[in-house]
Amino acid sequence: MSNNDPSDSSYVKMSTADVVSPSGASSADTDASLIGKHCQLEYCNQLDFLPFFCQSCHKTFCLDHRSESSHNCSCAGAWAERRRLAQLARPSAGEGKRMRDLVAQKPCADDACKTIIGTSLVPGVHCTSCNRDYCLKHRLAEDHDCKSKVPIGARAMSAAATAATVQASAKSALERFKLWGKTKREEAARSMPKPKPSTAAQRMMALNTLKKTAKGDEKIPPEKRIYLFVEAENETAKAKIPKGEFFYNKEWVVGRVLDAAARSLQVQNINNQSSKEEDRLRVFHVEGGRMLEFNEKIERVLVNGNTIVLLRGVGPPPDLIEM
Repeated sequence: MSNNDPSDSSYVKMSTADVVSPSGASSADTDASLIGKHCQLEYCNQLDFLPFFCQSCHKTFCLDHRSESSHNCSCAGAWAERRRLAQLARPSAGEGKRMRDLVAQKPCADDACKTIIGTSLVPGVHCTSCNRDYCLKHRLAEDHDCKSKVPIGARAMSAAATAATVQASAKSALERFKLWGKTKREEAARSMPKPKPSTAAQRMMALNTLKKTAKGDEKIPPEKRIYLFVEAENETAKAKIPKGEFFYNKEWVVGRVLDAAARSLQVQNINNQSSKEEDRLRVFHVEGGRMLEFNEKIERVLVNGNTIVLLRGVGPPPDLIEM
């Protein structure tokens, strides 16, 4: 036969070599088209030169009677049963491994999740980093905030050591942004000269250019607009558009300006989703040398031509630049 392995049907098509007479003549010196085999159905007996072999009753049939139902197979289903037993005898993919979902039923280790895991419908997934069990929704490390959890069984850092680490990190960030802020302030001063009599015309020209190029909500009345230079700090606030000129409603608070600026510069803004300071965006006023509070009205702290910068994870200190 052309294929000795079980196929997807109970019959297989016989090759030329299979239909050669078993009397000893080889396929090389015998014309297969003159041999063939007769259909073994009692009332058919048709000569078929490429007949079909039934894998259940082991008889030969023509094209019309090749299936078990068409020749009323005396061993119907034998082929399917052999195939089923062969599949059951094969080792499964998880043989020899112990699954974590055999643990007792318990809630998901994520603080905000109430899903019961360890059931037949909801298996538990074990995190080897924090040594906890989670549901499928929180199985990934970023989904259950794995990096902030102390692994179960590990020796936790003392409160003093943890506080010292946080303080050192904050101090390093503060010093870095002090230096960075001074540089930005000097750049802003060069682009917008101080209001001296000799530079008034230059300032007016720069402000007029800003008003022509700035983008914003056209529904804001011209008399209520404040025009600003907006940037995103490269290291903490990754932006697809690093800087731009925009106008906002002077009656808005800083928080609303931050949301609008983040959308314009395409910066990820999760202030409404996370309460952790390292995830939150802040607005830094270059000319004022300080972080702005979210509830401050911009008309009280900003003027046309000022520069604001979006930062992430720097906290709300009142001053980053010594005046």
